[in-house]
Formats: sequence, structure tokens, C-alpha cells
Amino acid sequence: MKRIHYIVALLIAAPLLTAPSLTFAGGEIDPLLTHIKIDQLEIREGDNNPWVLEGYGWIGKDIDKLWIEAEVERSDEGTEEAEVQLLYGKAIAPYWDLQIGVRQDFLPDPNRSWLAFGVQGIAPYFFDIDLTAFIGENSRTALRLSAEYELMLTQRWILTTETEVNFHGKNDPETETGSGLSDIEAGLRLHYEVRREFSPYIGVSWHKPFGNTADYHAKEESDTTQWVIGVSAWF
Repeated sequence: MKRIHYIVALLIAAPLLTAPSLTFAGGEIDPLLTHIKIDQLEIREGDNNPWVLEGYGWIGKDIDKLWIEAEVERSDEGTEEAEVQLLYGKAIAPYWDLQIGVRQDFLPDPNRSWLAFGVQGIAPYFFDIDLTAFIGENSRTALRLSAEYELMLTQRWILTTETEVNFHGKNDPETETGSGLSDIEAGLRLHYEVRREFSPYIGVSWHKPFGNTADYHAKEESDTTQWVIGVSAWF
């Protein structure tokens, strides 16, 4: 699987390395651009001072982009979850990209490797949608649906809602993940834009495991609700 990851990574980078830039008298029509965004860098209510980092970055042009996405959860006891995705995105319609690449789960142990493919874009009424399917070793499969919506209360106050739903094709006792609907995480965060590129926020996060995933975590609370405080920024 790791050898396949290397091959896929080369295929992802190839369109960006070979794509020509269109130019005209005043400069490039389709220049190479970069964008980095920290969606969430936050501390959550709870024992062991848990904190979360979620963000992404891309480099590319109007049609072809190379994406990297990362999620890390850590507490005083150490890093509990760490995931990185490397994706090639190609625009297939206004505001919609088709993506293919690789995902690596570094934690929890044992780590898992996946091939990833899906779509990402803005649905009607400005919902930000990300739907990705994953294929892993030993016939493992997974599906993740993420949705986000921003409500402009004023020019500076913004209320965001986020929901993530995960499905798995088979039980994975080693990572305590069950088949079917595995878990749902939802959040509500109130941002204040100090400037467009930087906004602190407060909010609440809710997480609930289902089915066999809940059975694996039977000794823990069936669902958790946590107050959060953090910042969001982009460059």
C-alpha cells in the first residue's frame, strides 16, 4: 500500500509540474497561487486539556491544485489522533473539484493507509461540502461527509456550523472503529473577524459514536459535549 502511495503522489504532482501558464501583455492569466487556512486551532473543555488542529493548504492554478489536509488531536497524555491527506484536485464545474489522492492515519496505533477519492465544493445556499471515499488495506473501506455553513450576523460576527459523518465498511477492533455509521461530530462556533484573515471564536462541539464503535467505547460516555475556544486564520 505504501508503494501505491508513492505512485499516487507522483501522479498527483505531475499535472502541476507540467501545466503551462497562460500569459498576456499585462502578465499571467492563470498564475500559480497558494493558500493556507487554519480552520480550527482550539482548546476544548475536558480533562487533560484537549486541543485540536484542523487545517489545509493548496498550491496550483485555476483548474489543477495540489491539496494537503491535516487533523491533529492532542492532550496532556500525548497525541491521540493524527491524519494527513495529499490530494490532487481538478475543477469539474464552477465551485466544484474532483479529488484523488492518499490518506495516512498516523494515530491511533496501528496506523492505517488509504487511497482517497471524492468531490469538494459549494452546494446551493452556500453549504461547503466535502464527500470522500477511502479504500484501505485488507479490503477496508470508509466514507466521510463533511458540511459547513457560515451565517453572517454582522460585518464582523460570523456563526459557523460544521458536521462530519463517518461510515466504515467493516469492523476494525485494533482502532476501535465499527462498521456502518461509526460516528458523528457537530459544532457551532461564533467568530469575530479582527480582520478578514484572523478571527478568534468560542463555541460548542458534540461527538457521538454509533453501533459497534459505541460498543468498543462502552466504558466511556456515549456522547460528549465540550465548550471550545480557539482561532481561525488564513494566509
